[in-house]
Amino acid sequence: MAGLHLPCAAPTRLLHARLPRWLLPARWPSDATGRPVLACLTLAAGHIGPLQPMSPNTLPAGPADWDLAGAPVLPGLVDAHTHLDKTFTLERIGHVKPGLLAAIDAMMGDRAHWTREDIHARASQALQWAWEAGVTRIRSHVDWWEPTQEPLAWSVLGELAQAWAGRIQLERAALVPQTAFEDLTQAHRLARHIAASGPGALLGGFIHSHHWTPSSARQLLLAAAEADLDLDLHVDEELNPAAEGLALVARTLREIGYAGRAVCGHVCALAAQPEGQALATLDAVAQAPITLVSLPITNLLLQDAVTGRTPRQRGITLVKEARERGIPLLLASDNVEDPFCAVGSYDPVEAFATGVQVAQLPEAFDSWSQALCRPDWLDRRASPGWDAPPPLAGRVADLVIFPRASASGWPSRAQARVVLRAGQRLAPSSHDTVTP
Repeated sequence: MAGLHLPCAAPTRLLHARLPRWLLPARWPSDATGRPVLACLTLAAGHIGPLQPMSPNTLPAGPADWDLAGAPVLPGLVDAHTHLDKTFTLERIGHVKPGLLAAIDAMMGDRAHWTREDIHARASQALQWAWEAGVTRIRSHVDWWEPTQEPLAWSVLGELAQAWAGRIQLERAALVPQTAFEDLTQAHRLARHIAASGPGALLGGFIHSHHWTPSSARQLLLAAAEADLDLDLHVDEELNPAAEGLALVARTLREIGYAGRAVCGHVCALAAQPEGQALATLDAVAQAPITLVSLPITNLLLQDAVTGRTPRQRGITLVKEARERGIPLLLASDNVEDPFCAVGSYDPVEAFATGVQVAQLPEAFDSWSQALCRPDWLDRRASPGWDAPPPLAGRVADLVIFPRASASGWPSRAQARVVLRAGQRLAPSSHDTVTP
């Protein structure tokens, strides 16, 4: 793989491409090792054409074909949970005490620096990094502290969503404290305001054992249903076994007949609860319109964090148990270079690599890579069967090629990659720094 050279000219075919098993038709043949046979992808007019197994009958490579020699290939990536309003602020904040609540305090102090120009510069750099990594859809939470006052970042990210349209689909989820939903009239007013913000706007909230009540959480869900809004919630981002936000969300969505899609991020408390309780909650989630998002890097850094003490708990949620129950589950970047997380790069493969190790995920490429490539898991259900990805043929040719990696070792050596956008090779930008 180290010697693979790919030309700058756009390819007409990708030969000997290693596609993950989950993306291939059910009857796709296997080789002697049991892995899927390498593929030949035809590209035309910026779209993916017919997909065929490589065979002796495959036409020899022409001058416009790329021979990938077995390099892994994925469709465009989705980064389902980020915070573009907070990003790249750690440099000016300095030292932050460990733990989630300390990070919140530090972030609140930095808000004095949040001008339109500041937010725009930081978020733009994040989007550029995501673009170069191969991300085609990204969702950012936006802190919304005053229920009657739209935050500056909301409009800035709305402008960026329009500016990046056709390259990256940027969505905004309002991250609202639970106190805003204690009054049902105010909750409905807030939800309608967000719904009027345009496409890609979602209602969100922070459900934590220190910052919620069952009644306010229920009124948050009712307000979303009345405004026909999808939801994206921070839920049980803690290792408190008594946290019950996820269980309440699952139960309430079913009770009210919620028609949208609810994404629940973090849900770390499942890993701290007795096995029976946690699995019963996941059984309820499987019966509700819920997608889970795990944030391996940030939760490893924030959970069980005490100065001078090595953490004992990993902070990741029960990803294997969720998947066993057919629950759509994505892995994402979360915070990048801010008080919540000092590292990160808006490359969801980096977060995924951490998740592979901390959660001991088998068959990372052939099976679990769909946790990076299923934007449909953020959408409302048009058809049953969460495990049936849309066919590859006919899609826009947004592809990510990993020329130095192998399918067995991926995501190792995944940083070096070739990104195709509508079939054209993407040249990385030289403008890769920002001064917040």
